Amino acid sequence: MAGVLAVIAARGGSKSVPRKNIALLGGKPLIAWTIEAARHARSITRTIVTTDDAEIASVARAGGADVPFMRPRELAADDTPGVAPIVHAVEWLDEHEGYRPDIVVQLQATSPLRTAADIDAAVKLLGERGASSVVSVTAVEHHPYWMKTVDGDGWVHDYVAQAQPTANRQELPPLYRLNGAIYAASRQVLLSIGTWNTQRTAAYIMPFERSVDIDTAWDLSFAQLVMDASRG
Repeated sequence: MAGVLAVIAARGGSKSVPRKNIALLGGKPLIAWTIEAARHARSITRTIVTTDDAEIASVARAGGADVPFMRPRELAADDTPGVAPIVHAVEWLDEHEGYRPDIVVQLQATSPLRTAADIDAAVKLLGERGASSVVSVTAVEHHPYWMKTVDGDGWVHDYVAQAQPTANRQELPPLYRLNGAIYAASRQVLLSIGTWNTQRTAAYIMPFERSVDIDTAWDLSFAQLVMDASRG
């Protein structure tokens, strides 16, 4: 068994929060929280960071991650598909090191509240369900049954038509959104399909308080509040 590879993608050109991946959260660079979770996860046998940025690479190495190469600039653009740097990393490791992990796990650097236990549970679920992939999700904060559109004349309409309007939250059908914290698949599936979304993708359900995805300065402040609250 070649084990389970965790890949953390962290480019230098973040727009909403400059230098986001190494912005301080709880006294540590943001990426350090994901590296720490990966290193404490019992299922992970190797953790690498793929980045185009020398400073991020230095911070990642200081946190205990491996940075075996610098990511090509063309894979660090605003419109680069999220899975592309992961596929590149897996192929690079095969070509240059002959390293072929059994399972590949993508961990977003912007999900600092995901835990080592979450990672282990997601990897375990992949095997238990015989799934092609596993993605982490959380319950939607704003259900589409309560969403509205406003027409050109200012009139409100249902976004999703319902035969019987739902008045109570308890009556809403459960819906989930991707939270970006964990993606997992076998190396074979990832390279053959090139996506985490398959016909047999299992959901690893996470609570809202561990599903914060840092995209704005407000998200960073909110994550700090959640972190402070959890410490009592």
